[in-house]
Amino acid sequence: MPQPRRVFLAATGQNRGKTTTSLGLLAAIRERGLRLGFMKPVGQRYLVVDGTRADEDAVLMSEVFDLPDALNDMSPVTLPRRFTTDFIMGRIDDDLEAQVRGAYQRVAASKDVVVIEGTGHAGVGSVVGLSNAGAAAMLDAPVIIVSEGGIGRPIDEIVLNCALFSQHGVRVLGAVVNKVDVESHPGLPDVLRRGLAQHGIELLGCIPYSEFLANPSLELIGTHLDGELLSGEAAPGQTIGWVAIGAMKAVHAMELLRDRTLLITPGDREDLLSAALEANRGAVVPRVIGLVLTGGFRPSDAVLAALQAAGLFAYLVGTDTYRTAQAVDEILVKTHAADVEKISTIIELVGGALDMDALLARL
Repeated sequence: MPQPRRVFLAATGQNRGKTTTSLGLLAAIRERGLRLGFMKPVGQRYLVVDGTRADEDAVLMSEVFDLPDALNDMSPVTLPRRFTTDFIMGRIDDDLEAQVRGAYQRVAASKDVVVIEGTGHAGVGSVVGLSNAGAAAMLDAPVIIVSEGGIGRPIDEIVLNCALFSQHGVRVLGAVVNKVDVESHPGLPDVLRRGLAQHGIELLGCIPYSEFLANPSLELIGTHLDGELLSGEAAPGQTIGWVAIGAMKAVHAMELLRDRTLLITPGDREDLLSAALEANRGAVVPRVIGLVLTGGFRPSDAVLAALQAAGLFAYLVGTDTYRTAQAVDEILVKTHAADVEKISTIIELVGGALDMDALLARL
């Protein structure tokens, strides 16, 4: 039986855009009527679904694209806490390479294209004898390296990762640079293309920066901040469009509001809370998607009742406004299957940034 085409997606580090690129690539494969497979050989961040431990990206792709393969095969190796120490000390004697090979063969059966997603940079997994570079070589999969916007850092990181893949005999198709501010710096893609070409690396495309994609959902606010939900719902599909800090008069704060603003303000600023409710009145898209009330100050019963009647997300935290804003900014945003609008935006951006037909022809 002929082997399917395959590609290994690697990144230069965490939160570079590998999952974003995977979603766009998988959507393009599906749109072209090709039978699609996905696997993540080694997973560090995992979920437990029906008793099965699987990398969160494998779960995401399975749900978004309704893939038929077992999660055990899409995510054959996961690294729970203390796994690496136990492996080094000889307390784990599993043949991890054999697990990955067997899982790949089952996923690849009857498929046209298999997308294999790595974990972090090219060397991640070396500690258990299964680096991304080693896995790509073992599965004979050419690599796309994903980095993020800038000039010096992405080029340096891509060149460094390319060296390790080349050392393992892996063909590097090229690089994708994510979160590129093409509106403010329209010449940046050409600079990146020329800079990478000096090292024999092709720039496959630049994915534009999107503030919408960078922002967390209300669910992440509720799960990452220590506080109390006073009203509304911490919904996973409700993505924040903009974050504003309310520390001035209400009339001035309202000028900061855009669609789907998360307003961070002390809980005793009832003028701002009332203004937020008024700003949403009659709006098709809410100007204020939620409130984070700081300082541990609970609003009055009357204002709280109004928030609850409007169903407006309001989350009370004990930290001050400055520390709360820092905590929101530091949330690591991961895409979930419930983020329907965000996934649609990702697919559109990636599809517009990469020549999918040319890329698939090279696999």
